[in-house]
Amino acid sequence: MVISLRKCIGILKFIIVFVALTYMFYHMLGLFGRWITPVDQYRIPKGYAVKAFQSQDGTRNVEHANMGERLRFYYWYGE
Repeated sequence: MVISLRKCIGILKFIIVFVALTYMFYHMLGLFGRWITPVDQYRIPKGYAVKAFQSQDGTRNVEHANMGERLRFYYWYGE
């Protein structure tokens, strides 16, 4: 069995380029993710904005409601 040196070098080049491009793509996705994520996503909203999630609801306790009531609440309020 003859092992071609050119073929081995070609395969090695392909693997090196593939790993380098994969590494670069991974880091580009990380940069994009950091760019699109807000700086402080848990800060208090300013102006007319409101927080969409509140841990305690004063009027109803949705966490302990049955499934039909939760579905009705979802369709009624859109949350």
